[in-house]
Amino acid sequence: MTQDNELNENNSRSRKNSRPSRENRRRDRRRGEEDEDSGFIEKVVHINRVAKVVKGGRRFSFTAIIVVGDGAGSVGVGMGRANEVPEAIRKGGVIAKRNMFKVAMNDTTIAHDYVAQFKSSKVVMHPASAGTGLIAGGAVRSVMEAAGISDVLTKSLGSNNPVNVAQATISGLKALRDPVRARSIRKQLSES
Repeated sequence: MTQDNELNENNSRSRKNSRPSRENRRRDRRRGEEDEDSGFIEKVVHINRVAKVVKGGRRFSFTAIIVVGDGAGSVGVGMGRANEVPEAIRKGGVIAKRNMFKVAMNDTTIAHDYVAQFKSSKVVMHPASAGTGLIAGGAVRSVMEAAGISDVLTKSLGSNNPVNVAQATISGLKALRDPVRARSIRKQLSES
């Protein structure tokens, strides 16, 4: 009898240690840490090394611009800062997942033309027919790939700063409206 009780006690202990407790899982979720196999496309757009001059010399830190998307119309951008590159990338990914939104798409392209601007960066976006491919460069390409847009024509004008170009692309994708839904809303407004 005592051996059976000891075995059961040992088995319950090993099960507790092998799986994180409910409280720990909740805490990790609040911090933004999820399982690695979450199915998101994560792309590093740019990593910048920043030097702060202090009494003993220079202190370096890193900023990373990360784009996260599901490849099916959802995308987000985050900027992480840390003293180490991997930590900056992780922080940027967490922020990007928090900022994700749904893009108005028409099959594999965007719903309509749009010229997006953020500070001195301007991004011109045109829908393209199937098979055209993703004609974009740098930060715009990363955002479009993560969003799952595979046929689009884009041109980046003005400043080529990757932070501003990525933000301009995101603001342009946020501004897109589904034409069918917009038509139905206008119809309802005109009828009332």
